[in-house]
Amino acid sequence: MSRRRGRPRLGGWFITLNVVMSSVTTVVASAAFWPIYRSVELIVLVVATMAVGAIIAVFGAVLRWSTFRVTLASVIAFVVLGVPLAVPSLALYGVLPTLEGLAALFSGVALGWKQLLTISLPVGAYEALLVPVFVLVLVTTVVGLTVAIRSRAGDLAVISPIILFVTAILFGPDFASFPQPLALGLMLSILVWLIWRRWYRRREAIHLVATQAVDDRGNSVDNATGGGFVGFRSVASGALILAIASGGAVAIADIAPPVNERVVLRDRVEQPFDPRDYVSPLSTYRGYWRSPTRDTVLFTVAGLPTGERIRVAALDTYDGIVYSVGSDQVTSASGAFTRVPFSYDQSGVVGEAASITVQIVDYSLVWVPTIGAFTSISFAGSDAEAARNSFYYNDTSRTAAVIGGLSDGDNYVLNAVIPRRPGDEELVALDPGSATVPVPQVLPLQLGVALDDYVTGVDGPGARLAAMVAGLKADGYISHGVSDEEPHSRSGHAADRIDELFTGSRMIGDAEQYAVAAALMAQQLGFPARVVFGFNPQTAADGGVVPVLGSDATAWIEVNTADYGWVAIDTTPPVREIPDEEPRDPAQVARPITVVPPPVTESEPLERQSTPDSVQDDPRAVDPVLLVLFAVLQVVGWIAVVFAVLLAPFVVIIGAKVRRRRLRRKAPSTVDRITGGWHEFEDAIVDHGYTPPPSATRSEIAGTFGGMQSRILASVADRAVFAPNEPDEIEVDSVWRAVGDLRATMEIGRTRWERIRAAVSLKSLGGYSVTRFLKRK
Repeated sequence: MSRRRGRPRLGGWFITLNVVMSSVTTVVASAAFWPIYRSVELIVLVVATMAVGAIIAVFGAVLRWSTFRVTLASVIAFVVLGVPLAVPSLALYGVLPTLEGLAALFSGVALGWKQLLTISLPVGAYEALLVPVFVLVLVTTVVGLTVAIRSRAGDLAVISPIILFVTAILFGPDFASFPQPLALGLMLSILVWLIWRRWYRRREAIHLVATQAVDDRGNSVDNATGGGFVGFRSVASGALILAIASGGAVAIADIAPPVNERVVLRDRVEQPFDPRDYVSPLSTYRGYWRSPTRDTVLFTVAGLPTGERIRVAALDTYDGIVYSVGSDQVTSASGAFTRVPFSYDQSGVVGEAASITVQIVDYSLVWVPTIGAFTSISFAGSDAEAARNSFYYNDTSRTAAVIGGLSDGDNYVLNAVIPRRPGDEELVALDPGSATVPVPQVLPLQLGVALDDYVTGVDGPGARLAAMVAGLKADGYISHGVSDEEPHSRSGHAADRIDELFTGSRMIGDAEQYAVAAALMAQQLGFPARVVFGFNPQTAADGGVVPVLGSDATAWIEVNTADYGWVAIDTTPPVREIPDEEPRDPAQVARPITVVPPPVTESEPLERQSTPDSVQDDPRAVDPVLLVLFAVLQVVGWIAVVFAVLLAPFVVIIGAKVRRRRLRRKAPSTVDRITGGWHEFEDAIVDHGYTPPPSATRSEIAGTFGGMQSRILASVADRAVFAPNEPDEIEVDSVWRAVGDLRATMEIGRTRWERIRAAVSLKSLGGYSVTRFLKRK
């Protein structure tokens, strides 16, 4: 069969085996996508897309399609099969594309990659998140198999499954699933493919030589044996090497596993929802107890288990002013919220399943009221789709959020698992867990003193924790400070407010202060702790609808334990009558009255905690003309830098030529200055595109350009070199004037671009000289 040299012969077995090897490597590489999707739809997509891609590549090879035709066929396959394979939920009857499905398909090509990095795994067939893997499998199959069958460098086809495998790792989770089997399987399948192709090329080469051989009579002789034994030996030796290398790699990985954590793209992508962009819910606690919010129905809930609290936000970072979810200086796992496709795997949580229905009435926070460990959520209402696409969840803190906030009319059904919790009498047996929370940046001064009073003489971490909680409940009194009948109780939970809690004659506060104090004390006892803000409504015995009022707002703590994980502990003292304040010194005698100026009264009492840098002086206004001028200068400066970088090589070339001309003009002897002038003329000829004859004399070079003037210059240079007497300065000046005139003549009739190209030409800086030297040799 005649074929162009270097191209493979398109035999049936050649195409078939390449298709088989391409399919094997693609399947192994695609298996790395399983931790991302974990769905049957992924398997169907890979198999169907791989088959279609192979058909396109084979037909393109057999029918010798151009690149345009192969690309067109791939695009048609993408449009026809994209919706049923990559967006099956929008396919008509499961097999036909729809307009809505096509819109999701094309948007998924551009947006699906980032969405994969900002959503919790696995994603299944959620929305259009299968589009990226569909595009990858289709493109790598078509390109890889086309290269394998039609290209002279067919071995490069193995790059396609490698790209597929690496992409799956980069977009996958931060833990490895079957790393050794997948990596070894891909390596073995690729090497087997390469070994077979090597054997095939060897066999073809032997066959080609044999068919071209002739005997003594001029007849063609076919001695090709196929190289069967040699091929078998190559495959066997390759398999042995692979077995030894694979065994060694597995052994080394088991003996010395990697010590660094797995880093993937999702670890480096900024999530769309950052809780640090919002005010800490705990700082708004006192507002729920003021009228009219305290008596306002915020939302209703149905199916709430008896005694279960509704959690809104879990806060683990304290900077001495506010408890929040992370901060600009301190980050934590509880601050990383991701989208949840359809459900969250809570199979590791021991507890009872529960389902609640929430109807939003007068609640507008971004934080979604939840219970327990979230498993799934289903929104309803006019904004259901928008809320679903804006839903983010953090399993570390077990809290959720909707970007943009909830509003009146939103409702959803939440399924969760209520974790098993120890009873109050079991607190003494708890041991600290291994969870990590940010270390408090500031501790109230009196906190440690109060903690010592509570736990002195108590042994065991659990017992000390129980003693601390019991001490707070015994000494504390509840006052929200929102009515004239209640004793004054300042809002906020900054360090000075917590100090005030322990230094007053009576310990007066509410759930905000007690939860913060208890969380800080628990951390001092060795328990990782956080504050949880939420609601504690009265539950209906039959699981009916319960209204949640502003006065149901509360706060509690959660401590991480070795046996139960995060355990909720109510640290708020019971509501009871607050005794009258006792004088600090009952025996104090009357003293003369001292006239002091009256204190300055504030227009409004301070009822909210202060925040750092809450009020700042406005910066002086800057002249807008100066702003525009600075912006223009900045742009011009960057453009100048770019041009300087681009022009630097050409400036160096021109500078080198100027220095060379100066050295020749200032040579120590007149002979050297004259010959230098001749070399300057010779280099100018070369830079302007004239090619002197090889091994030419000065007269022959002068005949290339310049006519009589250049011939006179060559004669003067010859006489200066070979004459017995030293030439004088007058001859030197005349030579360099002639060189200048000849250079000017060369520029006549040339465009500006041609003159610039001659000025930056490298021919006279070594290229032409070296070529001429080699030719003379």
